[in-house]
Amino acid sequence: MSVVWDVKADAVKKGDQKRDVAPITSYTYVDDNGFTHYFFSKLMFDNRWYNIPQDDFKLFENFVKGGSREYPSDGSIPCDVIAKEVRDVLKEIIACSDDPHNNYCQVAKQVLKHGKFSLLRGTLKLYLGKYTTRDWRRKRFTDDIDFWTFQTSLLESTLKSCNFIKNKESGEFEKRIKWINPDTKETESKILYAANNLNQLLDFGAGSYLEGSSLKQIFSKKLKRGHDVDLSDIINVAMVNNGITGKNKEEWLETWSTFEEAANTRNSRTTSNLISLFRYAYAIVDHLERVGKALDIYNELIFDKSKYSDEYIKDIVKTSIHWERFLEENGPDATREMIHKFYHEQAEEKKVNATNLRNFAKKIMDVLNIKYEYLKIKFEIIP
Repeated sequence: MSVVWDVKADAVKKGDQKRDVAPITSYTYVDDNGFTHYFFSKLMFDNRWYNIPQDDFKLFENFVKGGSREYPSDGSIPCDVIAKEVRDVLKEIIACSDDPHNNYCQVAKQVLKHGKFSLLRGTLKLYLGKYTTRDWRRKRFTDDIDFWTFQTSLLESTLKSCNFIKNKESGEFEKRIKWINPDTKETESKILYAANNLNQLLDFGAGSYLEGSSLKQIFSKKLKRGHDVDLSDIINVAMVNNGITGKNKEEWLETWSTFEEAANTRNSRTTSNLISLFRYAYAIVDHLERVGKALDIYNELIFDKSKYSDEYIKDIVKTSIHWERFLEENGPDATREMIHKFYHEQAEEKKVNATNLRNFAKKIMDVLNIKYEYLKIKFEIIP
């Protein structure tokens, strides 16, 4: 078993081996055809800031407050805040391409030929490309902007124009970012790092390297590293993509080959990450279905002023600057109607997300079972 996959995996950082990927021993059995069936429990990401309540009404209340599910993150700056910085950099490059007198004009045109988002990798690519739910984009944090371009002089010149300063020791560009925390209304400040991932072109480790900035190539890195934040990001893309509908359907279908290629390697670390991926996915399916059910049952309560006073409505809308503006312009009663409609839409969206994710989790498990059929091994999940 330990030869096939790693029963201890890296959850947060390289070498921590904090994730337990052992099957449930009491469920393991060998069938009449000689196949050993390994059963795994569903697994939710460990989040010190949020514990999922068992009571459905409490789950609804958490959703009302904007905290139905938090996401593993690898930084401390909201992606909403960093996105503005990225847009400024991209606007500067676009301006270069439009100015025939700019020394970088032709280079900028070349860089932009596949679209401005081809310059990005990682979290901010997923954010700006809108591959995920708005909830993920609002709650995901990071400290880095990962760029991807061979035109290093253009990128460095642009970063300097946007007030990034190069750290001579690390080679990364840094900028101190300030923003208002919407919950505390206090000013927060952190260092934002920007780097061209070409530095990792041949130095990702474990015999792997970064190939580019497509969704497929981003997932390839995330799946090989397999930290909780990586698997969570993959799951949150899978939730809103099914290869049948949506603007990213073609790219999602192309990306599926990432998981087949990963399973083909039969690498014990990668196999462990794939097992963890379907375990997390199935657990989140259950959670999404519970949230959708709670919203269906309790969404009318938003009209009950004895439970949700006008003052409480003011607190609810703090999670969105658009909601705050709507309340200011239209008053609490109209805002209740707007929120009620939103809850109804979210209930339906959770059901769709759950269906997409369940299908994805099953496909991951199926592809593993096909690849390990020669060893007469079956991977299964406890219902």
